[in-house]
Amino acid sequence: MSGKRIFGGAKILLHHKGALLTYMRDDKQSIPFPAFWDLPGGGAENHETPIECALRETFEEFALCIPSSRITWERAYENPSDPNAPNWFFAAPLKATEINAIIFGNEGQHWQMMPIERYLKHPKAIPHLQGRVRDALA
Repeated sequence: MSGKRIFGGAKILLHHKGALLTYMRDDKQSIPFPAFWDLPGGGAENHETPIECALRETFEEFALCIPSSRITWERAYENPSDPNAPNWFFAAPLKATEINAIIFGNEGQHWQMMPIERYLKHPKAIPHLQGRVRDALA
């Protein structure tokens, strides 16, 4: 993907040995999907690219610096809030040393490396992200 484009936000599937990095969202009725299992990522800021957004959010939420060269999969998805600003989804492997170095930020209740199959069936996983994880791993 080249250049800066208008987009809504970006999420990233960070995986290691059949598990993915997840976190339990805050339990606030003012946010979408309160107390659901989410993936790193969030809304676009300034003039960043979708990859920059996903990696910035990963750093803010987990203190992880994932190099963009490690991204193995990417796709734009329709944004129901704004059809002219798609949401992006990426996938990249994590290293065990990175998992051990996670420092959880101030958004969400707690994090875990969840088995991918458990996430895909979990009733409290964000449904559209379950579909994107399936796409990325297909």
